[in-house]
Amino acid sequence: MDKKIKASEYNEKGYNCAESIIKAYNEEFNTDIPVSLGSGLGAGLTVGSICGAVNAASLIIGYTKGRNDETEMNNARAYTKKLMSQVKEKYNSDLCRDLKRNKVSCKEIIDFSYENLKEILK
Repeated sequence: MDKKIKASEYNEKGYNCAESIIKAYNEEFNTDIPVSLGSGLGAGLTVGSICGAVNAASLIIGYTKGRNDETEMNNARAYTKKLMSQVKEKYNSDLCRDLKRNKVSCKEIIDFSYENLKEILK
């Protein structure tokens, strides 16, 4: 049986934080979310804003729980709110620049976001 790869291991291989989350999710759940959707999200949308790992987790929530037209309920919002609340509860911020200033490594926030994503989607 293959060892399950952690999302942060993709980051170590050269994927940015957001791409790493998407890549790990695709591998674990056999989905085909384009990894390229995360390419502009890394480093807090490249300007230290909302963490790319958190952004990618929210994108996956939209993919799995989102709606396809305006007549459907937007269930993804509640899942995303839970994710954001958990990140802010643990780190007091969801901003890349704050996380880095507070010495939160990319590895840590990638794995935290990914594990919480999986728990939220259960």
